[in-house]
Amino acid sequence: MATFTWTPSVGANLSMRPTVRRVAFGDGYEQRLAFGINTQPQVWALEFRGRTSTEAAAIDAFLRARGAVQAFDWTPPGGTAAKFVCEEWSRSVDEPNVETVRATFKQVFDLS
Repeated sequence: MATFTWTPSVGANLSMRPTVRRVAFGDGYEQRLAFGINTQPQVWALEFRGRTSTEAAAIDAFLRARGAVQAFDWTPPGGTAAKFVCEEWSRSVDEPNVETVRATFKQVFDLS
């Protein structure tokens, strides 16, 4: 499995949305239950600011090669390595030879 090795810029954002099933009853009572084994996937909003065009192209090529289908290994800031997919990313040219790549990495729990 490929490993994503670029370090994001400071300011990476983690968002969590646990997988929960809810049942609401007529009297206002609600019951919640964790749904599945891995119920808290990490979703990271990342920026790679101030990169050279060559480095931005390498990040873009890495993500394109996986096409939001293949998972890759990545270690979040202050965390431990896990499997992620990137379903959306963008690349902007800030000035000549200075670019920014923005990406959203979502943790997956598959067998690949």
